[in-house]
Amino acid sequence: MNLETLGEHACFGGKVGFHRHASSSTQTAMRFAVFTPPQASAGPVPVLYYLAGLTCTEETFMMKAGAQRLAAELGLMLVAPDTSPRGIELPGDRDHWDFGVAAGFYLDATQAPWSSHYHMASYVVHELPSVIARHFPADSGRAGIFGHSMGGHGALTIGLKHRDRYRSISAFAPIVAPMQVPWGIKAFSGYLGEDRAAWAQYDATALVRELPDPSRGPQILIDQGLADAFLERELKPQLFEAACEEAGYPLTLRRHAGYDHGYYFISTFIADHLRHHAHALRQQ
Repeated sequence: MNLETLGEHACFGGKVGFHRHASSSTQTAMRFAVFTPPQASAGPVPVLYYLAGLTCTEETFMMKAGAQRLAAELGLMLVAPDTSPRGIELPGDRDHWDFGVAAGFYLDATQAPWSSHYHMASYVVHELPSVIARHFPADSGRAGIFGHSMGGHGALTIGLKHRDRYRSISAFAPIVAPMQVPWGIKAFSGYLGEDRAAWAQYDATALVRELPDPSRGPQILIDQGLADAFLERELKPQLFEAACEEAGYPLTLRRHAGYDHGYYFISTFIADHLRHHAHALRQQ
C-alpha cells in the first residue's frame, strides 16, 4: 500500500499533508489530506474524519474551515478525503455539478458505469482508515466523523451504520433525507437504480428509525444556517429532527439566523464541533 506525499506544510506546531494512493475500493488514485497535531510526536492521537460537500476536494476543508489551531490544542488528527473518484472518464460524469465527479454521495454504487469506481462508502469506512493506521500516528479506536452538506449526509449515514467505529458524529447543513429531496433522488437514481428500498441504507432519516437501541448512539450535533439557500428544498433538517425524536436518538440541532451554506458559516462554528468530538474521543 504505497503512499505518495504531494505536499506538506508546517501548521500550528503540527503538519498538514496532501497525499495520494491507489485505491482498491474505487480502482482509481484517491487523494486525501491530513492534519497531524503536535501531540502525535509522543504517540497515537484521536482521529476525526471530515467529509466535504458537492464540488469540493480534499483541499477544501484544510484551506477554508480554520480548524487546525484548535485541533492542535485538542490533539486531534483531521483527515479529509476527496469527494469522488477522479482520473477516469465515465459517460456524463462531468455534465452536472451535483452528480458524478466531486459528487460521490459517500455510497457504493450498484448501477453501471458507476459501480466500477464509485465505492465511496467502502473507501471511507474501510480502506481510508487502514491507510491512516498504517502511515500515520492515529488511534483508530478513538475515531469520529463529521461533514458538510453532501458530506454531512455521508457523516450521518456512515456514523449511524457503523457505531462500533465512530464514537462521535456531527454535521454542518447536512442532506438529512436524500430520498425526499432533488439532490438525493438524482444521485440515488443514477448510482443505485430505481428500487427505493435500496436507497434507505443511505438516508439518515430512514436509518435512525431502524436502529437497534437508538438511545445508546453517540450524541449528534448539527448546525444549520437559516439563510441557507438550500434549506427548504434540499436539506429539510426538521425531518431528521422528528425521526430522532420519534426513535429516542440523542440529537442537538442548532439553527442560526443569518448564516448561509458556505465556509464562513462552517468556520464560525467549527470550534464547537471539534470540542464536541474531543469530549467524546477522550472517553475511555
